[in-house]
Amino acid sequence: MLTIYGVYRSRASRNYWLAGELGLPFESVPVIQAYRLDDPQAADAPLNTQSPAFLAVNPTGLIPCIDDDGFVMMESLAINLYLARKHGGPLSGQTITEEADMLQWTMWAATEVEPHAVKIIMLNNSKSAESEEGRLAIRGAARALRTCFRRLDAHLAATGHVVGDRFTVADLNLAEVFRYA
Repeated sequence: MLTIYGVYRSRASRNYWLAGELGLPFESVPVIQAYRLDDPQAADAPLNTQSPAFLAVNPTGLIPCIDDDGFVMMESLAINLYLARKHGGPLSGQTITEEADMLQWTMWAATEVEPHAVKIIMLNNSKSAESEEGRLAIRGAARALRTCFRRLDAHLAATGHVVGDRFTVADLNLAEVFRYA
């Protein structure tokens, strides 16, 4: 059985969404990021990314991660590509070139979109946005995001989908990354 470790208000939402699209039964094990807790090592602390019980599953301490019948994997976007390929159907690549396109667009979103979106979020959360340096960094990140949106819009103009003419794991992965933007 598939077990997803993480919480819904995190990047694990990507994996929960795909599991739902695929109709996969799964167990959800909430794991909180340790930095959100005053004392993640306290005896009464909830399961978190520094808990020995979680580190026994995933020694990197990163969420989300999955345990798919003994196969443990981390990184939400990679997990989605794996689950789509494993379970097949219209969400997965039907040819090697579709699989390559799905990987390409997923990596593009992870490397070209998400860092800029996260930068804006982090600056706003740290109040650095109030400084001149922070405002300049936000402007630069927003400009980069606008470029990404234009590129994606141009690509989607043909079929309305990232790969092929149907909703796939690539659409889901990009939607989840762009959600932060």
